[in-house]
Amino acid sequence: MLYRFRWWIFGGTIIALALCFTHLFGESVNGAARWVSLKRLGLRAVHFQPSEFAKLSCAIVLAAWFARQEPLTREFGGGFMKPGLIVAVIAVLIGAEVDLGSAALVVAAGCGIMFVAGTRLMFLVPVGVCSIGGFAAVVKMMPNRVERIMAFLDLEKYRDGLGLQQWRSLLAFGSGGLHGLGLGNGRQKMSYLPEAHTDFIFPMVGEEFGLIGTSIVIGLFVLLIVGGLLVAHRAEDRFGKLLAFGIILTLGLEALMNMGVTTALLPNKGLPLPFVSYGGSSLVAAMLGIGIVLNIHHQTSAADQSRIPGGRRR
Repeated sequence: MLYRFRWWIFGGTIIALALCFTHLFGESVNGAARWVSLKRLGLRAVHFQPSEFAKLSCAIVLAAWFARQEPLTREFGGGFMKPGLIVAVIAVLIGAEVDLGSAALVVAAGCGIMFVAGTRLMFLVPVGVCSIGGFAAVVKMMPNRVERIMAFLDLEKYRDGLGLQQWRSLLAFGSGGLHGLGLGNGRQKMSYLPEAHTDFIFPMVGEEFGLIGTSIVIGLFVLLIVGGLLVAHRAEDRFGKLLAFGIILTLGLEALMNMGVTTALLPNKGLPLPFVSYGGSSLVAAMLGIGIVLNIHHQTSAADQSRIPGGRRR
């Protein structure tokens, strides 16, 4: 069904992302137009973040493209230019919302899917270099983002300004130690660390459950990634293989980027930690993605049983 309605999904994604810029539906939070709200239509409880679903949509459309255009995978037009345009449209719309972290994630995941599908490296490498240069140019034109980079490079100097979140994050990890302070005993979430329940929830895990707790979270993500890659490897068709890989790659990269930001290994980007951060859009999109992967696994298992004589008998 996802394959059949791929272009409807893509079109719906573009419309949803575009609605963020309209006066009727768009809602800005902290200077970023990332939300669609229906409160002006009387539905105050309905609001969501389209970029979270755009990540999933990108994986679906790319997987369907390379499943249908497999003979053209190694060519410039069918294997690089056209699927690259799909990624670029989604990334540009997300980037225009002032959500450079999600835009970078879409580009990275899209390039990963294209590479696994068979797109030539001679096409992808120059685009990767240009993308890095493009993001650097965009950051340079946005003073707030330049200051974030400066804060990342010297947290001690900017700990009372734009480096506050990452500085407090490191304090949370440090105070947690090996065993943590105990569930509910974290101190940094008491208005010291901004967004402690969303983008910076990983330090709260470190403060309350210590190194043991953070290691368990990382281990669970590793299991999720390994399991997802096994599902992709065993999938019956090319679409299922690429779709499972794309979803797992997106979730894995998002988790890696979030952990990198909260441990001050990457500049502050504002990405949630899948399945852990508070937020309806992120959680629903992640659960949809895992549901699709599980469905691919179910179809593979059913196909394996059908090859065994009497395998479908109850």
